[in-house]
Amino acid sequence: MLATVLVLALPFCAAESASSYAGSTVVDSYPPPGATNTAVDAYFPDASQVGYAGPTPTGAEPAAIVTAIPFSKVENIFPLSRPNSADGADSTFNVTRHWGNLSPMYSVESFGLPDASPIIPEGCGLNAVHLLMRHGARYPTSGSGPSQFASDIHAAALTEGFSATGDLEFLATWTYKLGAEILTPFGRESLFSNGVAFRYRYGQLLNGFTDLPVFRTTSEDRMVDSALNFAAGFFDVRTYKTDYHQEIIIEENNFNNTLAPYDVCPNANSEDIGYFGGTQASKWADIYLKDAQRRLQPMIQGLNLTISLLVDMQELCAYETVALGYSKFCGLFTEEEWEGFEYYNDLDFWYSNGPGNPTAAAQGLGYVQELVSRLTHTPINVWNSSTNSTLDSSNITFPLNQPIYVDASHDTVISCIVTALNFTSLAATGPLPTDHIPPHRSYISSQIAPFASQLVAQVISCPASEEPTHIRFLLNDGVVPLTGIHGCTEDSNGLCALPSFISGMHERIGQINYAHDCFANYTMPNPDNIIDGRYPSQKDDWVFGRIYLQVATFCRMLMMSGKR
Repeated sequence: MLATVLVLALPFCAAESASSYAGSTVVDSYPPPGATNTAVDAYFPDASQVGYAGPTPTGAEPAAIVTAIPFSKVENIFPLSRPNSADGADSTFNVTRHWGNLSPMYSVESFGLPDASPIIPEGCGLNAVHLLMRHGARYPTSGSGPSQFASDIHAAALTEGFSATGDLEFLATWTYKLGAEILTPFGRESLFSNGVAFRYRYGQLLNGFTDLPVFRTTSEDRMVDSALNFAAGFFDVRTYKTDYHQEIIIEENNFNNTLAPYDVCPNANSEDIGYFGGTQASKWADIYLKDAQRRLQPMIQGLNLTISLLVDMQELCAYETVALGYSKFCGLFTEEEWEGFEYYNDLDFWYSNGPGNPTAAAQGLGYVQELVSRLTHTPINVWNSSTNSTLDSSNITFPLNQPIYVDASHDTVISCIVTALNFTSLAATGPLPTDHIPPHRSYISSQIAPFASQLVAQVISCPASEEPTHIRFLLNDGVVPLTGIHGCTEDSNGLCALPSFISGMHERIGQINYAHDCFANYTMPNPDNIIDGRYPSQKDDWVFGRIYLQVATFCRMLMMSGKR
């Protein structure tokens, strides 16, 4: 009898009363005050002053995207510790690939073209490359869920009755060590490594420049740091500042910027339209986190573990891992719950920034117009989107004769751009349900817009082909079918004849009603069956308008002939 009582009492004895600082924010500052003493700089001359550099002959530029077989893939997250799920200590299940847009970039095997390789097809050559990349891993955005979770923990720790036991015991002394918005060390390293890899793959194209390259980014701190780290890897740490021109475009409300188009698209920022994905994702969270709530709530007293807080804890797993190298939050959730979290992010992206949102194509329109302008070497002359007429009208800030283009943007923008490009293979399985994960779904946000995501357009010459110049797209190393673009036919390598692609893009540009989708007063369709990022009534309005015009013309003809 006594033994039974002791066993029953063990969980309560193991509970750890929280420290008063639990959940508080910890901030470190480097360099320490007074350490930047310029008076001693003379003792540390740079290499140009020291001299004695030794021989410095350079070699030929690499072109691994043409010659390197097999293709080198991104498969690990060194130097981060790979986390395990609650039920998978020895599993091959990779938790980091189920964080949606918070996942570190990894090479995607296929988007429906299993035999296609990122390597340029045999018999073809590389003419030019266009890179659109996302910034590297960052801290959470200001005021987001993880910091709110910390505030809730801290508030609970200051009251009597708060304690944690079992898997949650660490919360009794846990502190919030994350900043906000800016890159983490891993984020900086990822972009530097991407720059190095890009030089290996496409460096030979530098031989085609007659002036310095112009790379673009936005003015946010993490965007500038991402662009500079990429450039330092692509060029050289000591020389990159003079090896190219870095264009920094203002990212702020009411400033036209194709790399941050939401700032001039009001509907993209409205709760009921722009953030509709959050509403849809929350419906799914109530389902997939029920078991976790039942399992974890008994381990903590004095705090109600709501479904929203559990989502915050899953986000903390991702954010702490990319910021601190490891997180105890990861092991709290099962493989099934991590799959649920991934789908939670898929829903958010599909319905807020992807094929299921009526502003998505409009937001991506400006970049598509710029891409067509670069591909045709023709200046933009219609300003009906987020394009910046001041910058894009200048051949200095928007050159049209370069073999390498590099632009840095955000996850939501990349998602909108691939929607505007009409990559229909990503939407092939249709609108995402909110009550279950559909099998073999085509839309997975970790494959589209992870940290350090890369969308690459390769302009390729194939002399033996009927049409000598082609284009194709790699999304995080996976070749994307272009069959959703009018004029592009099925191709095992994802190739589309460049004239056909440009014609298809002109058609797609004409379909997107930027003024309506970004500024009109409308509500989300119910149900939301949008799959092309445009408000559906436009198609009906267009048909109605054509019929109305024909009827009106016929009536005028009758009136002119004196008939009624």
